[in-house]
Amino acid sequence: MNLHDLVFGAYPYLAGTVFLLGSWIRFDREQYTWKTDSSQLLSKKGMRLASNLFHVGILGIFFGHLAGMLLPHSWFLGLGISDVAHQYIAIYVGGIFGIMCLAGAVMLFLRRINEPRIKATSRNRDTVVIGWLAVTAALGLSTILVSSGHASQGDVSEMIALTEYVKSIATLSVDPSLISDVSPIFKTHMFFGMTVFLIFPFTRLVHVWSVPVTYLGRAYQIVRVKQVRMNG
Repeated sequence: MNLHDLVFGAYPYLAGTVFLLGSWIRFDREQYTWKTDSSQLLSKKGMRLASNLFHVGILGIFFGHLAGMLLPHSWFLGLGISDVAHQYIAIYVGGIFGIMCLAGAVMLFLRRINEPRIKATSRNRDTVVIGWLAVTAALGLSTILVSSGHASQGDVSEMIALTEYVKSIATLSVDPSLISDVSPIFKTHMFFGMTVFLIFPFTRLVHVWSVPVTYLGRAYQIVRVKQVRMNG
C-alpha cells in the first residue's frame, strides 16, 4: 500500500473510528470534562463577534459539505442545477461561510494566546484545535482559486471525483484512486479535515454532541456582579 492509499484509504476510517469510539469513551468515563469551558466570564472583549462568526461559519461549512457531497447527483439535476452551477454554488456558499469561520477562528485563537487570564486557564489541546480549524478553513478557501478556474472552463471533473470519493467513504467502499489525479490543495485540505475528526474526542469540541434541540431558543444566562462597598 502506497502513501496515497494509506492516507485516503485507511486514514478516513481510522479517524472515523477514533471519532466515534473516543467520543463514547470520554462521555462514559469523563463526563465532568464534557463541556465547552466557556471563557466569556474571564474576558468579553471580542467574544461575541468571534464566537458568532466561528459557529455560524463552521455549521454552514459542515452542512454545506454534507449536502453538496452526499446528496445524490441526480437530485441536483432534477432540480435543474447543472454540474457547473452546482460548482459555482459550492464556491460562493463555501467562500462566505469559510471566511466567517476563518475570521472567527483566528480571533478566538489570538484571544486565547494574548489574554493572560484566558491563556492561564486554557488547555493546550483546545488552543491547538482552534488553530487547526483555522488552517483547515484557510486551506478550504484556497481551493476556491482552483475550483473557479475549472468552473470558468466548464470542467467539473475534479468536483465529481471528490464527491464520488466522499460517497465511497460513506458507503464503506472507499476508493482512493478516484482522487489520485486531483489537485494537491484538495488533498491537503481533506487530510486536515479528516484529522479534525481524529482529534475531536480529546478536545472541547465534544460539546457539539450535547447541543439540545432548544439551544437556539434558550433563555439568556443571568450573571450578577457583587458590588463591594468600602467604608472610610
